[in-house]
Amino acid sequence: MAVKPLEDRVLVKPIEKDSVTESGLYLPESSKEKPIQGKVVATGPGKVLENGTRAAMSIKKGDTVVYSQYAGTEVEIEGKDHLILRESELLGVLA
Repeated sequence: MAVKPLEDRVLVKPIEKDSVTESGLYLPESSKEKPIQGKVVATGPGKVLENGTRAAMSIKKGDTVVYSQYAGTEVEIEGKDHLILRESELLGVLA
């Protein structure tokens, strides 16, 4: 199933942190924090401006982005967790 975000929305697949520390200790699920980084899977065409033109998206498919911990809407696509965020909810793009 393909999901195409609308307007200035972005579909992101969160990047999970390792459940093992550098020293080899396993972390329980309850101590894990929600991911704040993810890979852009798809982008919308951009927001429609007041003059009728579309603003170009500043990110593209494949970018690794940073977002706030509770941003966006969680959705499950083909058994995998994803987030749908507005472009304005993204904090940055990792180079």
